[in-house]
Formats: sequence, structure tokens, C-alpha cells
Amino acid sequence: MTMIKELITNDEFVGFYLLKELELKQTNTSPAKDYFDLVLCDASGQLPAKYWDVKETERDNFSPMTLVKVQGIVQLYREKPQVKISRIRNVRNEDGVSLTDFIRAAPMGSTELIEVIDRVVESISDAMTRDIVGFCVDKVREKLVHYPAAKMHHHAYFAGLAYHIVRMLEIGGFLCKQRPFLNADMIKAGIILHDIAKPEEMIAHLGVVSDIQGKLIGHIAMAASWITEAALRLELPHDSEQVIGLQHLILSHHNLGEWGSPVQPQTAEAVALHHIDALDAKLQMAEDALSATSDKELWTQPVRGLENKALYRTPLL
Repeated sequence: MTMIKELITNDEFVGFYLLKELELKQTNTSPAKDYFDLVLCDASGQLPAKYWDVKETERDNFSPMTLVKVQGIVQLYREKPQVKISRIRNVRNEDGVSLTDFIRAAPMGSTELIEVIDRVVESISDAMTRDIVGFCVDKVREKLVHYPAAKMHHHAYFAGLAYHIVRMLEIGGFLCKQRPFLNADMIKAGIILHDIAKPEEMIAHLGVVSDIQGKLIGHIAMAASWITEAALRLELPHDSEQVIGLQHLILSHHNLGEWGSPVQPQTAEAVALHHIDALDAKLQMAEDALSATSDKELWTQPVRGLENKALYRTPLL
């Protein structure tokens, strides 16, 4: 079976894929005709697709997060690849394929990722900071095992959030050695807590986000309130430097108001956290774009999170 990353323009193919997104729409023609607007994916990537000839009996036959067998051709639409589906059906038992075969996951096992996070929590020397971080991690521990870090831009796969945190902790550890003036406890805590409420903001299954339920509050505000909750539950002073410092890290880590931060970084640790987060996220976008591009191609598709620029594959010497 051809993996999605290997599909190029004019390729005709037949294969099994995960139906990640599905919406029944109508054409602008007269009379209007039903068609499916879909996203197909596998462990290597995803592609938008159209199925133009939806029969009345097919309208309710398909649903997101199920496996389908597809026959189609890759075409260009507005300079981007898109699949035109000629035939589609649901997977049958005799096909011998499993949903987990089509789910992209973090390159480290989720159990190992959680163990790393727990070890770092225990390594925080300030008891108050350590207790607050542990409290917040425990609120989402079960979801942290498998939740993505985002719907589409970076670490958008099974255990992506935990992987994002662990990679940031690696960068943070290096920076604290290079810049000893940084408060290592606050760097560790800020990294672990910066997106800790993402699992409560999103609805996800097997690493695929189906909806954002926290639109009215958002993960930044949620996490800041969790710190206050932790202080109250643990009978810690809610106006202590640790509580206020942790809240500032969370509230400022997106840096600008138009990016979601109500305040800008005003401590060295907050400045560091913002750039650690941005560095890991943007490099992951680059890695994802390159890994989802066929080895035959020198350029990726435009990457929205990188100013919508395509990336060139630098030859390995």
C-alpha cells in the first residue's frame, strides 16, 4: 500500500486510510449535488480529498475516525495536492487492517514520557513549586498519556503533548547549564505547566483532535487557575512568589496578546520559556513537514506555522 507521504501529483492508487475528517457538502451547481469533503491520513501524513459522486445511500455510511478503502488520483488544487476519490468503502474484517496501524504517535513511548516528566517534577528543589506542579500534572495524568499538543500545527499526534514537554525539558536543561542565573525550578515548572490544560481544552481520540471545547476559557487561563486551586487545596499562600511566578510563566508564554497571552514575559525565566516553546514547536513543524514529504521531492508543502513557507530538504553530506 502506498503511504500518503509517497503520493505525488497524478498518482493513481488504491489503499487503506484513516478517515480523519468528513463533512457532507453541496456543490454550487444547479441542481446542487452532494459531495464529501474529507481528510485521509496514515502514520506518514495526511491529504485533503473530495468524493464528488455521493449517492443517497452513501450519505450516512461513513464517519470520522474510521478506516476506509479508497481508490483515487492525486491532483493539484491551488498548487496543493488533493485526492479525487473515485471509489470508497468502509474496511471489513477480512481486510486485516487495524486502526492503530494508521495513527501517528510520538517517537517515544507514552509510559517513558510520563516517567521522564515525573522524574523532573521530583527533581524540583523548592517544595511549594514541586507540590503545585505535581498537583496540576495529576489533574490530567490519564489524558497526558495520549493527548496531542495541538489540533494541527505541532506535535498533533498520539502522546504529542508529553513528547513536546519532554523535548522542551531537554532544551531547558541545557539553557540552565549555559545560563546559571536562570532559576532551574521555575524553568522546569513552567515547561511542564505551560500547556498542561490542553487536554481539558481539546477533545481527542488516539491523538486526533475532534473539537476544541475550551474556546471560551482557553488552556492558558485554565492552567493559571489550576495553580490557584493547587495553592488552596495544598493550603499554600496564594500570594507567594512561587504562585505568582508560576502564573506569570503560564500567562506570558505566548508572548503577545494577539497570540493569546494577557501579559508579556517580564522575568528571565518567562523569556526563556517563550523561546523554548517556540523553538521546539517550530522545529517540530519543520521535522513534520519534511517527514511527510516524499523522498523524491526537494520541497515540502507550505508550512502554515512557519509563515506559510515551503522548506527545502538540505542534502545530507
